[in-house]
Amino acid sequence: MKLSLKKRTSVKPKRKSAGINLMPFFVWVSIFALVFTLFIVYKITVSERRFFSISLIALLSGVLIESYRISKDWKIVFFKFIGAYVFSFIAFLPKKNEVNYRIESHIEFWLQTIVIIYVVISAVFYKEKIVQKLTEGITLLLSLSLIYWVIDYGFVNIDFLIVKILLIIGLLFAIYSIFHSLSYLTLTRTSRLVLSVWSSIVVFAFALDNVFRVFTSKNIEDSEYFTEGLYIGIQYFLLGISAIYILQNYFFLTDLLPNKNGNYKKDLYHAKSAHIKRFSDSQVSRKSSLICILYCSSLYFFNSYYDLLPRHTMIWLVIFSFPIIVGLFDYMMSRSKVDSISQ
Repeated sequence: MKLSLKKRTSVKPKRKSAGINLMPFFVWVSIFALVFTLFIVYKITVSERRFFSISLIALLSGVLIESYRISKDWKIVFFKFIGAYVFSFIAFLPKKNEVNYRIESHIEFWLQTIVIIYVVISAVFYKEKIVQKLTEGITLLLSLSLIYWVIDYGFVNIDFLIVKILLIIGLLFAIYSIFHSLSYLTLTRTSRLVLSVWSSIVVFAFALDNVFRVFTSKNIEDSEYFTEGLYIGIQYFLLGISAIYILQNYFFLTDLLPNKNGNYKKDLYHAKSAHIKRFSDSQVSRKSSLICILYCSSLYFFNSYYDLLPRHTMIWLVIFSFPIIVGLFDYMMSRSKVDSISQ
């Protein structure tokens, strides 16, 4: 009995499509960016005008350093900067009502455009990482800072009814966040939503004050003394560090507002879910909350009494320095426990 075996037909594998080769595009963009940059450098060297301020460089440094602190990768920082650099050439497009085009005025705005685009890219790129950072401790820190901000500004002495109502509402939210951090109440979805929205409002209020105060002050090169220049540079640097968080909180607040072309009920549901998601459900220890209160109260009292730094600078300095202090304190406590066990 013979078995007849059918001859296998060879099936030719399908060739995968090569896709679009983007390398020529990147090459031409790189050539254009290089040539245009050389042209800008030439314009700067032949002109007697001052185009860039050291203050903006301090601002950009703060943005880049905070971007690295979040990503932990200089490659990501570098490629995002290159992307912002290329897109920043939109600053040289003629304005709508610009009759006489003068490239010098566009060069002055160019560095600011790089910073703005980089901050926007970072805020979108780091959205998930920033979402995971909000806790009871941060909300407590913001509430204490707001109380100092209101008192030092003198808002309590204003007799306008609207201001009084806003102060009472803000005080109630601040007390709510302080009480939550000192107690062990369960962080429900409602409480996390309230604390998240409250944190965004406080950060945005600080942002408006900080941006206005920083950009209405002198530039570093206009200062007469080194200490004054250092003092101005710190303000710009702290603004750069906080820029990503400021824009991120702005997005969280605007998501709660109705959109003309959207379904507000659906959009509001997603916005509330995003606020709840970004607020951690783990509670901070009462000891950490008391340390936070002591730390903030001490620095704000001494700053108010001795007038060491402007309020907006001191607030951001406290906000960004306290997590470092807590981290060092926890590290020292863990090391002491290890040493005691080893002995």
